[in-house]
Amino acid sequence: MTPNRNADRPRIDAHEKVLGRALYAADQPFPGLFHAMTVPATIAKGRILSIDTATALQVPGVVRVFTHADFSQIRTTPAARGAYGQPGKGYQPMTAPQVRHRGEPVALVVAETLEAAVEGAEAVTVRYAEESFSARMDDDLASPEPEAVGQLASGDAEAAFANAIHVIDVEYRHPQQHHNPIELISTTAAFEDGTLRIYEGTQSAAAFAGGLAGMMGMEPQALRGVSPYTGGGFGQKNGVQEQSVLVASAALLLRRPVKLVMPRGQLFHTASYRPQSRHRVRLAADGDGRLLAGIYETVQQNSRYDGFGSDHGATPPRMYGYGAWRGSERIVRVDTQTPGHQRAPHEHPASHATECALDELAGALGMDPVALRLANDTQRDPITGKPFSSRHLADCLRRGAARFGWDRWTNQPGALVAENGDRIGLGVACGSYKAAMTPSVTTLRLSAGGQCRIATSGHEMGQGIRSVIAAELIDVLGVDPDKLDIRIGDTGHAPQHLTAGSWGAGSAAPAAQAAALKLREELSQLTGAALSDEPVPVQLARTRRPYLEVSVDTVPLGKDRQAIEQLRRGMPVTTGPEYPDFLAFSWIAHFAEVHVEPSTGRVRVRRVVSVADCGRVMNRRTAESQVRGGVVWGIGAALREAAEIDPRFGGVLNNDLAEYVVPVNADIGAIDVDFIDEPDTRLNPSGVKGLGEVAMVGAAAAIVNAVHNATGKRIRHLPIRIEDLL
Repeated sequence: MTPNRNADRPRIDAHEKVLGRALYAADQPFPGLFHAMTVPATIAKGRILSIDTATALQVPGVVRVFTHADFSQIRTTPAARGAYGQPGKGYQPMTAPQVRHRGEPVALVVAETLEAAVEGAEAVTVRYAEESFSARMDDDLASPEPEAVGQLASGDAEAAFANAIHVIDVEYRHPQQHHNPIELISTTAAFEDGTLRIYEGTQSAAAFAGGLAGMMGMEPQALRGVSPYTGGGFGQKNGVQEQSVLVASAALLLRRPVKLVMPRGQLFHTASYRPQSRHRVRLAADGDGRLLAGIYETVQQNSRYDGFGSDHGATPPRMYGYGAWRGSERIVRVDTQTPGHQRAPHEHPASHATECALDELAGALGMDPVALRLANDTQRDPITGKPFSSRHLADCLRRGAARFGWDRWTNQPGALVAENGDRIGLGVACGSYKAAMTPSVTTLRLSAGGQCRIATSGHEMGQGIRSVIAAELIDVLGVDPDKLDIRIGDTGHAPQHLTAGSWGAGSAAPAAQAAALKLREELSQLTGAALSDEPVPVQLARTRRPYLEVSVDTVPLGKDRQAIEQLRRGMPVTTGPEYPDFLAFSWIAHFAEVHVEPSTGRVRVRRVVSVADCGRVMNRRTAESQVRGGVVWGIGAALREAAEIDPRFGGVLNNDLAEYVVPVNADIGAIDVDFIDEPDTRLNPSGVKGLGEVAMVGAAAAIVNAVHNATGKRIRHLPIRIEDLL
């Protein structure tokens, strides 16, 4: 048995999606389904004085209007709606007459049709007693003194900085951004087989179901979480949403299935988002470009009422061989909903700041930015001193530079000019993301007819986790892809871990491989001889057994059997990047070419070359798709995306896809992707480190550095606007 390295296979669920047979949470059909719509708060802070529902109840088809008086029994705890097992989102709207952020639900209208629910919601009248508020971290009423929430240090960074020949001291700013996955957030609650099933496009069906059960005072086994497919999550769908318990409670009270799909405009004010942040970066180097110290201080926006930790400083010190490091994290509280994880949550803003600062250092030294990075390559973590399980970042840089044509780069901004007069800029930046894993419980059943069914932990969010699972089963068992039945995202089939943080493939692939190897072993024991190279279903058929079924628990490095019990209880259990003997990260190098029109300042990203070290590439097709998607996100972050906050009313002004500007096809040039493809078997038997998050890290910084190379202007905030370059 030899794994098919770098296989370029079609997505295992491609036909189902193209033909419309892949039903998402909101697509599930139920007889007698009610539709619901929330009434959003029109103030940012205050109390509800009265809610007039009389007109709404007269709308034909409206069944009931719920208010905080109906849901006051809902239990909330600091961790009830948190993600990654951390406290957060403890505040639950509609459990009391208070309003803590604009747009939160203050009433829930349930009706026979969607149209009636919408009309009824628009007819509800609410009177408020408003209070003063702040919606931005720079507002006067934001928390006066930022709260210290973390620090990371190694060596005497201040002393090294004070004695260095070359120093950089800059501040970079990152705006508030919103996920906007194509699949809107929705919740459907229905009774089936004596249990309350909650269908939601989520990244964490078990923690989601367990959290809801606790909030509703139910036994965990009485509630089943189901996420058939998730149409993009990116961190926004990894906790219990503001509407989830409201819909579930309404279904429980009405004894009928209820569905709510949140409008996109409301999601800007109820769902999590990437918070605004400030990053002060100080770098010190000697005359040869060797990094002597890094000092990194961040301030991040947060909500008043609960937490989203700031972790910007976790990965930058692991990027290069810093002689010393000091990092600190602080938060500023404002009156909005709680921010949360958004693809490469802290790594993306951190890479923007630190990789651009490194580019500034290269300029001060008169060094090639690629050469500066190569000169500071390291095989050990500067913080703990532990080695990396594998690190091929230097290979990413060298291969990327060759594919990109980096030899065209010059230190003089504006030196390259296109035939039409556009200024050409070349930029480089690198990124890393932790290689983490979770435990899994897997059941694999193979029939003599070739049908293969696997139930395991994981969620399909479009990233291709079903294709990863299929790859191991195809390689180990020789099964027919068309006869695979992969059951994930459903607590009724297997305990479900939180699928996020790039640990999906690194957890699901070893679980599928372990189950397949165990099935081979048991079949070999049945036959009394070693298996041949024939497909395993053919060999099973000779035994005249109708099927063979095995179950296996997989526990990642750094965990013991207790992790399986925690998984069964719906608790998020992850390990990494620090393991007993090493640290594990995925690495990437991005090279960007931009063209800047000199009279208008319009920036076009003509080319990007990205080379990633993510361990074994399970499926070349889906892996390339992940990196291209990450690069597109980087283009959006660098040149397009930012929430425009209205300080008068506390809302997001551009709360739709017409005005929240994201890249379109015309904005995207060539994106060339390659992989080192060296399995990291020290980390797990499949050799997978993860790709979905690291794909974005550093992409925006490469574009920003390219803009500087084209124009000579160093813009230290995102996104770069035309007016910044005029």
